[in-house]
Amino acid sequence: MPSAVTAVPAAPSSIAREHFATEFTFETDCWDVHDTLSRGADFVLLDVRSPALFAAGHIPGAINLPHGKIVRSKLEHWPADTLFVTYCAGPHCNGAARGALRLAELGRPVKIMAGGITGWLDEGFELTTDAAE
Repeated sequence: MPSAVTAVPAAPSSIAREHFATEFTFETDCWDVHDTLSRGADFVLLDVRSPALFAAGHIPGAINLPHGKIVRSKLEHWPADTLFVTYCAGPHCNGAARGALRLAELGRPVKIMAGGITGWLDEGFELTTDAAE
């Protein structure tokens, strides 16, 4: 008798390849964000949580722009082809997806940082409370 894992067969390799390759166009991970930030970011990292949560601790280099406040006028000083990477509290939070949706609706390139703050801390990376970020 098959297990819960094998009862539904895996997709054919060609379909699986397309599926998993497509995921990378929608998201990045904490390790890649950290590595890129350490060498000079080629994207804008948006913390889409509340200002209070941002002040309590955020990723160094992030800009606080709560997902409900992402509007065209707040993005005007970045070129139209600027990639935005959104993050929120973690896998239990959909704020990053809400922010990404708003950016996509405004025609902006966007990815989500999988794991959010939870993933960042799990990797052993530090947060900052520096208000200058």
